[in-house]
Amino acid sequence: MHSVDKIVDGYVKAYQKLYQRSPTEVNILDQEWVVVNGARMRVGELEYLTGQLRQEYEQIAGARRNLVSRLINWLKS
Repeated sequence: MHSVDKIVDGYVKAYQKLYQRSPTEVNILDQEWVVVNGARMRVGELEYLTGQLRQEYEQIAGARRNLVSRLINWLKS
């Protein structure tokens, strides 16, 4: 399993990438528990949440790329 610091760092980076701001609160309580934006959760749950944030970011980025591609094709025609 990854260290708690790496998991929290991954979450913070994913959150910043998606929302263009830092999370309001991130505290490591121990090797099993963290507090994120006022919610106490297990480290495994934070890993899952980080994956969800990354997936959401990729969906948004893909939609933007698609929109830009369609606009470029429209301008070419």
